[in-house]
Amino acid sequence: MACENCKEKQQNVEPVPYIVHESAMARQERTIKRLWVALMVSLILWAATVAGVVYYEAQFVDETVTVESNTDDGGTAIANASGEVSYYGKGESDN
Repeated sequence: MACENCKEKQQNVEPVPYIVHESAMARQERTIKRLWVALMVSLILWAATVAGVVYYEAQFVDETVTVESNTDDGGTAIANASGEVSYYGKGESDN
């Protein structure tokens, strides 16, 4: 890196007028305020989404239905959720 001219270049830099600096700082302050507002809105929307998912999932209840059925003559029986039993022939059982 050629640093022979670094000090010369730094001495030749013109200062920035105060009004230009102030306007740039005011613009940055407005930008930062807008970013904070956007961050807060996104956090509120995220929290609302999580609350909505929790509410949606809480509406459902897991239920277990146990149906017992007996077969005659060792046949195979299939019982559906309404309690109706269908018999399909005779099967071999270990009973």
